Amino acid sequence: MFEVFAKYLRNQIQLNDEELEMIQKVCVTKRLRKNQYLLQEGDVWRFNAFIINGCLRTYSINDKLQEHIINFAIENWWIGDRESLLNGTPSRFNIDAIEDSEVLLISKENFKMLMKSIPQFQELVNLIIERSFAASQDRINNSISLNAEEKYTRFLEKQPQIAIRVPQHMVASYLGITPETLSRIRKQSLKK
Repeated sequence: MFEVFAKYLRNQIQLNDEELEMIQKVCVTKRLRKNQYLLQEGDVWRFNAFIINGCLRTYSINDKLQEHIINFAIENWWIGDRESLLNGTPSRFNIDAIEDSEVLLISKENFKMLMKSIPQFQELVNLIIERSFAASQDRINNSISLNAEEKYTRFLEKQPQIAIRVPQHMVASYLGITPETLSRIRKQSLKK
């Protein structure tokens, strides 16, 4: 499994064999069955998680027991609760596997050590954070400025690989619309 992560890293940054070995030594593999939690609300998140294969989601549940999906993540993506990781506070989110999945976990301490020891790794982390911030801004803007049909169309354009892998009720939750609204939009788009 580390080979998948090594390939990802080599595509992003230049690493020698010694640096790759240093990274490999701190990676822990975790297999998740479909619906198994990686993180549960109330637990403190202590890792950086890279998805080797599978599909996961980050979500919260409100007082009415409604799910609100924050994001999906698939192969070669990172997932976790950054706020809980940085502050050491209990997470407000759940992360679970939508499919059988495998992730590599790097503890917060080891991740910091890698960033100090390998400058290119630090540069990669900075790039990931920048892209994540830009994606979050785009998601917030879409959420407050687009209608339901536009949100769905944008989702299909930007995340087609996720759209075919997750159940439609989860897509609806992610978009902030009801499953019935999504069903209506999908039917209308088929007629066009």
